[in-house]
Amino acid sequence: MTPLLFLHGIGGGHAAWDAQVAFFAQLGYRAVAWDQPGYGEAPMVDPYDLDGVAGALERLIVGLGGARVMLVGHSMGGCVAQEAYARYPHRVQGLALCFTSAAFGGKGGDFARQFIAARVEPLDSGSTMAEIAAVLMPAMRGATSDPDGFARAQRVMSRVSPQTYRKAVALLTTFDRRPLLPQISVPTLLISGSDDKTAPPSVMEKMAQKIPGAEYFCLPGCGHLGPMDQPDAFNSALLAFLQRNSL
Repeated sequence: MTPLLFLHGIGGGHAAWDAQVAFFAQLGYRAVAWDQPGYGEAPMVDPYDLDGVAGALERLIVGLGGARVMLVGHSMGGCVAQEAYARYPHRVQGLALCFTSAAFGGKGGDFARQFIAARVEPLDSGSTMAEIAAVLMPAMRGATSDPDGFARAQRVMSRVSPQTYRKAVALLTTFDRRPLLPQISVPTLLISGSDDKTAPPSVMEKMAQKIPGAEYFCLPGCGHLGPMDQPDAFNSALLAFLQRNSL
């Protein structure tokens, strides 16, 4: 079985993947959820850029024994997964790009500036991460969100360091791996949610069409929280993909 390495979103941490790690570990997979640099107890990287974060992920893979892994990335984690594949393809056996995109506005553009301002302005105004989570998370739910998963998402985001959050927001705006999509040569699954306004299913479906042989699956009634929104449906979709591709 291919080791599974789960990569969290901007308001996440390893605990965001608790339902997945437990589920796949019971099936015999080696399932590990990382903390991106600056999250949890993970040491910060300086500068906090895509090179540094992808390098930290590569070191984790080596530390786990060096076997090729299946990268499962949610939102920002999906961006990190693409970046790691671009830089270290020999470390990657497969990809699951979930509730994510292939680019994020481009460094220095109006969209990037507006995104950074919208996300960090509450911090500048004195809001805590718990207060920001209480505002942001409800808008990311889907029509059939799991209540326990939603509560977990809010708790996890509340624990993110404000300094790390600022750095991660800026990092996201520098990501653009659109030219990579046609070059991806490992089994790839894309999962979206029908109610996701952050990574709309129409965008993700077009992304899937550019990756040779990619599979696309949309979870009905699911919002951007994905693995926490509908953990059972998410796990089933990922497991079916792994089994179809003998991963």
